[in-house]
Amino acid sequence: MKALLLKDKGTWRDMLVEEFEKPVPAADEILVKVKAAGLNPVDYKTGENGSPAWSYPHILGLDAAGVIEETGSEVTEVKNGDRVVFLADMARKGAFAEYIVTKAHTVSVLPEEVSFTDAAALPVAAYTAYQALFFKLHIQKEKSILIHAGAGGVGGFAIQLAKYAGLTVITTASEENHAYVKQLGADFAIDYKKEDFVEKTKEYTNGLGVNYVLDTVGRENATKSLETLAFNGHIAFIAGQPEMNESISFAHPVSFHHVALGSVYQSGNPDEEKSLKTIGDHLVELLIKGEIKSLVNQVISLEEVPEGLEELETRKVKGKIVAEIN
Repeated sequence: MKALLLKDKGTWRDMLVEEFEKPVPAADEILVKVKAAGLNPVDYKTGENGSPAWSYPHILGLDAAGVIEETGSEVTEVKNGDRVVFLADMARKGAFAEYIVTKAHTVSVLPEEVSFTDAAALPVAAYTAYQALFFKLHIQKEKSILIHAGAGGVGGFAIQLAKYAGLTVITTASEENHAYVKQLGADFAIDYKKEDFVEKTKEYTNGLGVNYVLDTVGRENATKSLETLAFNGHIAFIAGQPEMNESISFAHPVSFHHVALGSVYQSGNPDEEKSLKTIGDHLVELLIKGEIKSLVNQVISLEEVPEGLEELETRKVKGKIVAEIN
């Protein structure tokens, strides 16, 4: 099969499409012919640092959509010919290839009205936003939330999901992206380059602060975000935990939630792995109903993935980049 090969850690910019051995599914797995694969910051970050679980050459790519070509002897949930979308296991060979294997109980079946390209934009970004909002923060209607980096993948899906759930949504984004994030459902947009997001959030909430924060930026930003939280507020963080010890106060209790979706495969718990299908099923349903958009902003070829990852590294990409694999 054709695959985009990472020859060693730190060489992701130099990846080329070459021949590689086609994988074989285990008894509880399926072989999927990949039709589209989404790009994410985690791809270039892990491509730079590598992983002890990998053998080289490695194949990156966690967002996958395609058609089942072969099923293992124990698989009953799906069948050959089913169109599916899923989050790939970071420890294994990924989706930037013609074929990939995955556990059958993690995939969501795609109806014909959902394109592979739109579906491939979902797993890392939308699944993570979903896990953060509904499994960690347990968001409630008519509450308020601050979502950082609203023009990005996780942030863009989080805005849509929070609005779908009936929340008042505040987000940070550069000024040129304010119209975009408001189109997604944000009620207020803060230019993080020119404005203090703590002051603006307090202003938009009449000094009370927000009930929830989703931080996708990093440790320093997450720590500052604690100042925006209302009494009994909750913060979910993805890119680095806030300074917790100095922030824990009897006078202003808050709750901390660590979001690390990809580690579900290392949990050893099949029920946790099956939650990926639960999330995927609901997101596909919301996509069909028009409650969320796929955020696909750019479609590229498999050969162009390294350039696409370099674009992501600039942190200026709006929405999602997806590679269509022929």
